[in-house]
Amino acid sequence: MKNYVYETMYILRPDLNDEAIDATIGKYQTMLKDQGASILETQHRGKRRLAYEIDRHREGIYIQMNYTSPGSAIAPLERAMRLSDEVIRFLTVKQESDEPLPAAIDEPEVAVAAVSEEE
Repeated sequence: MKNYVYETMYILRPDLNDEAIDATIGKYQTMLKDQGASILETQHRGKRRLAYEIDRHREGIYIQMNYTSPGSAIAPLERAMRLSDEVIRFLTVKQESDEPLPAAIDEPEVAVAAVSEEE
């Protein structure tokens, strides 16, 4: 089974204390590790004002997790977040791969570079 790099950003309720925040972060990290993921980085981005009100909250605590995981680990994580009282929003995106682009796509860039050298 192939692993991919994912980023999950989730917003916690602003009224949670530090212990509850740490417990929630740990819960989702453990859930991913149990599914075969390896956590690359977890960033606690702090409390920020939301662009619009969500569930009567004007602020939220932003957490970002970057990890490698098989695709099958995402559904259980998102289901747990959807059912959680602490999480008010979440989004998971699959990161672009670092593999080189095919040669056919690189050709227009070479042509543009040649034009700019003449000027």
